[in-house]
Amino acid sequence: MTAPEALGPAATIAALSSTTHPLGDLTALPAVSGLYAWWAAPEILPHLPGPAHPRHEDLRLLYIGIASNLRRRIIRNHLRRSGSSTLRRTLAGLLLAEHGYRTEHTDRVVLIAQDEARITDWMHIHLHLTWCEHPEPSAVEPTVIARWAPPLNLNHAAGAIRDIVAAARTAFNSSA
Repeated sequence: MTAPEALGPAATIAALSSTTHPLGDLTALPAVSGLYAWWAAPEILPHLPGPAHPRHEDLRLLYIGIASNLRRRIIRNHLRRSGSSTLRRTLAGLLLAEHGYRTEHTDRVVLIAQDEARITDWMHIHLHLTWCEHPEPSAVEPTVIARWAPPLNLNHAAGAIRDIVAAARTAFNSSA
């Protein structure tokens, strides 16, 4: 979305507040380092309120992450394999009872192949994405997360939201 220049936290937040992308067409997603934000309608996971999208009031923030390669991180990990995506495992934990996801234990607990496909479909239907190219995303990530407080970033969540997300991760990890 934004040219790969050194962006401070305010500029990064502005870039992540840009037009959201449905997951069906991520051809513009660059293969460079940066930050990304996952958004959903308020009725999706309603017990986890997040800040509203500044330009799309029908969306609210769920999660912020960083990547050395945005394209690879989003497409190969978050949209494909629970074993390499904390976001994906957290979503599966939150939806475990409702969707009946099944897991198995490899080197960690992961969804079985059929349920990897099911959660990918769920993500495509319910989630939107924004991103911001950044040469050193880890330099601004803590400030961006602290200012926005996305509910699925567990290390920065507080109170009841933290308890819900932690319980979902525990449920997922003990489901295999």
